[in-house]
Amino acid sequence: MSNGFETYLDEHHEDLDALIVSYYKNRGSHKDMATYLYDPLYAFAANGGKRHRPAVCFLGCAAVGGDLSLAVSSAAAVEHFHTAALIHDDIADEGELRRGVPCLHISQGVGLAINSGDLALSQVTGTVLQDNLLNDATKIRVLQELVDMTTRTIEGQALDIGWARDGRWDITLDDYVVMANHKTAYYSVAVPLACGAIVGGGTHEQVEALRAFGMNTGLAFQLQDDLLNLVGEKESVRKDFRTDITEGKRTMLMVHALTTFGDDSRAQELRGILNSHTSDPAKLARAVDMLYESGSIEFVREYSLHLIESAKEEIEPVAFEAEPKQLLKDMADFFVQRLV
Repeated sequence: MSNGFETYLDEHHEDLDALIVSYYKNRGSHKDMATYLYDPLYAFAANGGKRHRPAVCFLGCAAVGGDLSLAVSSAAAVEHFHTAALIHDDIADEGELRRGVPCLHISQGVGLAINSGDLALSQVTGTVLQDNLLNDATKIRVLQELVDMTTRTIEGQALDIGWARDGRWDITLDDYVVMANHKTAYYSVAVPLACGAIVGGGTHEQVEALRAFGMNTGLAFQLQDDLLNLVGEKESVRKDFRTDITEGKRTMLMVHALTTFGDDSRAQELRGILNSHTSDPAKLARAVDMLYESGSIEFVREYSLHLIESAKEEIEPVAFEAEPKQLLKDMADFFVQRLV
């Protein structure tokens, strides 16, 4: 069955792509800046995903009856942050593939990849500051949102990297939720929606309802990504399938399984696979089998569905424009329907 939000993304995908890459095209005062910076970053940004972050920023503006032209810089800013985060994450995680192609640090080297990520990060605030359509008071509100978003994401990343560095597997489900909310939920949905509502002239109640909606759906989005990496049908033919196991990521799936197994020998076996950074298909399959045995696959599915229902409850009683409100509900459903 077609999902309204997925249709919305498909209809606007080319426009969103064009918006994002326009910030990296034909830039620089020396020809070699294109070679070493703008061209690789342009190619990375052009190989984007669904562009749901800028799309939901526009929806946040539309939901409060705002002028969508006022949301352009905020929509671009959150996607610039996403670009920077992916580049830097791939370096930290020693990743090899991103959306089916070599990571930027593989194709360009670590130094140039870090530099490219830094430029994308500078665009987060620069894009808003240079927007002549926004008044100064609105810019300050949006910039505060973006600074807070950046801080929270870096805090979440610190937990994720630190736990991996120290070989920590004593992580609780509550620990994971704190990390994932900070690392993903704020910037993936909550802040894009809040920024869209702010530039659109939304009330405090509207902004905060959309933010709460975004926190729940943002976490659900991350959980579904974790599931897709391990058991997604479409993802199974990609080269980066099950790389979360290879990289030993602390996902809710792994945390739940290890907690469930306790002192069982299967916990030791699963930790061994995760710590080995293996890419052996048989060992990866064994890890997934243990996630099924522990009930972790089903647990995360149900947890995601609960988040989506809670998200819908957040916006139901608040006055929003009818069509954008329905698209947001469709978005919530889309995030958990991706696993087919």
